Amino acid sequence: MEGRRMSKKKHEPKFHIAKRDALDWWKSWLIRICAVAAALIVCALVTVVLTGENPIGVYVKMFEGAFGTKRRIWSLVQNIAMLLCVSLAVTPAFKMRFWNIGAEGQVLAGGLATAACMILFGNKLPSVALYALMVITSCLAGAVWAVIPAFFRANWKTNETLFTLMMNYIAIQLVSYFTYIWSVPKGSGQIGVINQSTRSGWMPSLGGYDYLLNILVVAGLTVFMFVYLRSSKQGYEISVVGESENTARYVGIDVKKVIIRTMLLSGAICGIAGLLLVSGTDHTITRDTAAGRGFTAIMVSWLAKFNPLYMVLTSFLIVFLQKGAIEISTTFGLNSSFSDILTGIIIFFIIGSEFFINYTIKVHNSKKGEKES
Repeated sequence: MEGRRMSKKKHEPKFHIAKRDALDWWKSWLIRICAVAAALIVCALVTVVLTGENPIGVYVKMFEGAFGTKRRIWSLVQNIAMLLCVSLAVTPAFKMRFWNIGAEGQVLAGGLATAACMILFGNKLPSVALYALMVITSCLAGAVWAVIPAFFRANWKTNETLFTLMMNYIAIQLVSYFTYIWSVPKGSGQIGVINQSTRSGWMPSLGGYDYLLNILVVAGLTVFMFVYLRSSKQGYEISVVGESENTARYVGIDVKKVIIRTMLLSGAICGIAGLLLVSGTDHTITRDTAAGRGFTAIMVSWLAKFNPLYMVLTSFLIVFLQKGAIEISTTFGLNSSFSDILTGIIIFFIIGSEFFINYTIKVHNSKKGEKES
């Protein structure tokens, strides 16, 4: 018996990981800031070893890539708004623990509906009627694209991750098909700028700024989503379903209804993102219109802990890194993959910091008990 006790003590792990109590907000952000600082140091070392360039010069160019000119600043803000819009769309689904990986396809569905309205009715309907039709059809297209996997998940417990992912590929092929049908000239496979001469269906500029309406729409959606998730009955139901579907059923929540309703909202906002991209930014549709935002938005939402206001900061961080990385590659004549390496290192450290925010490493001491580190 004594030998067994000695054996247990001997093989007891020196370290183990335990869930940490909730930290104060300033402590959480301090850990994240330290993670970014550590990432910049590692990036500096990698830069010196792989390229021989001065890391300070690289960081200066990264900053200039985002803030170097007034035009770059405006482009930065516009790109933040579009990434934020898609991030807002996936947030209610992820908070409900519905892993919507299909935002890319939902954005394309909304963008395709917008392009169809602009091409088919651009010169036939009054502007107000055309804009109303574009909003309705883009929201419906995105919502339908999202609710199909939601319906199967709610009724037959299908894997929503695979289902929504496969819907992306269908959307891409649909866009490719209609791009060929509407191509100018015929058979070129490219639509080109839609209604370039008349600008029918283009988002109007405000105060001489082309993208200002896009930004204001996304700002409004941010406030709406914050209030919806924090203060509405529907937001409460999303939180309960996300914690435990069994608990939700026990307290009388219709889980199927919540899943379908939430995905309708998620898809509709993705549809709006598609509308803003096609009508307000690109004025065309291609299979690359979403530009990976559907996947990047997952990281933005997760890093912000599904808080729409914090997502403004995480969207800024991601877009800033992307813009800076492009400038680095252009200025120093480096392979584009190098800028992606720097971006990846910084994001890795930021994601890793979440471990230290949520967990603690405890050191076991047989004499003094456990010490937290």
